[in-house]
Amino acid sequence: MIKANDPALKSWVEVPENSDFPIQNLPFGIFKTDYMEAGAGVAIGEHVLDLTYLHENGFLDGLSLPAGVFNQRWLNDFIGLGKKVTSRVRERISELLRHDHDELRDNKPARELALIPMDEAEMLMPVKVPNYTDFYSSIEHATNVGTMFRDPKNALLPNWRHIPVGYHGRASSIVPSGVSIKRPNGQTKPPEAERPSFGPSGRLDFELEMAFITCMENGLGNAIPTHKAEDHIFGFVLFNDWSARDIQVWEYVPLGPFLAKNFASSISPWIVTMDALEPFRTSGPEQVPEVLPYLQYKGDKNFDIHLQVYLQPEGGEENLICNSNFKYMYWNVNQQLAHHTVNGCNVQVGDMYASGTISGPAPDSYGSMLELAWKGTKPLKLSNGEERKFVQDGDTVIMRGFGMKGNVRIGFGEVKTKVLPADQAQVTG
Repeated sequence: MIKANDPALKSWVEVPENSDFPIQNLPFGIFKTDYMEAGAGVAIGEHVLDLTYLHENGFLDGLSLPAGVFNQRWLNDFIGLGKKVTSRVRERISELLRHDHDELRDNKPARELALIPMDEAEMLMPVKVPNYTDFYSSIEHATNVGTMFRDPKNALLPNWRHIPVGYHGRASSIVPSGVSIKRPNGQTKPPEAERPSFGPSGRLDFELEMAFITCMENGLGNAIPTHKAEDHIFGFVLFNDWSARDIQVWEYVPLGPFLAKNFASSISPWIVTMDALEPFRTSGPEQVPEVLPYLQYKGDKNFDIHLQVYLQPEGGEENLICNSNFKYMYWNVNQQLAHHTVNGCNVQVGDMYASGTISGPAPDSYGSMLELAWKGTKPLKLSNGEERKFVQDGDTVIMRGFGMKGNVRIGFGEVKTKVLPADQAQVTG
């Protein structure tokens, strides 16, 4: 068992009940304050532990850490040290925060400098993302979409049960929680129209996803087998893959998603490590037919992570509109990375790989407005009396996720994004 995951551990830092960030979690992120430049930190309760301070003042000695590795704008150099090093750092942080360990606890000057209240910290993108891939790995989501747009009896395309379908997305437009996005403009063509028109998307949607981040390169031409995939995965974030459905349906043939997807994706800023998620491993759905040998694996590779989506209209309260779970994924992350590299594709440190929309079997577990409102035919009713077929201007979409085992809750915080009106100047020219 990983020592830092011990459910009996307690911290001398106060951790509120039902906090996403107990001592058993210790996710990594990048933060800044009004009086501090950007650097690496770890979440504990309602505080950020400043890793730059710990490193510069000897608390992380003996861990073979390069000078200045935490005093940077991104975590790439740190996670690129490899999981053997990053896991030891997490274990050392756990030791420093234990209730019965006095090294930092009883050093008042150090404690006050190292612990930053979260309400004073601005969370930034945790990694510089060289490449972003979006998969399509929920069988419930793929079936729902296929049922809506094709023959329900043949909802899944012939390749779906044989390969983890994916596409290469836009890395530069991934933003952290709290950054508002503009409604995208683009071409749309309703079925009844003779010609396409240009303007703001009328069918803006969210997609509830998780994403993993790689921490080790494989080199061009080298495949990563399923049994070595986790050596390359540092951890996970929540991922909202914004989608303009009306732009998408017009543009996606023959090459797939483009403007309907590349305008924005939003992530939670704390990276929860694979080490912290060990207690939540679970089996995945049965894969029929049997997959090819390079996609076969042993052990539990799915994760029991509860996922929720809230929609908050401007000036209104949060409305819980979706309850899903990461365990529903048909294709697991080991298979995704193995398939991604089987042709020799080289992965890089900081690459982000989103799961695709995570929908469950029940209607309230569907991970997109497209499914929840069933292509607009079943509008969602909000607490203020309004209805939603898709996301409107002024709406805020909030995604939260956590694993729960016994009394230990390992959470991701949230990814929260407000939708602003489209840029009308682009429409009028």
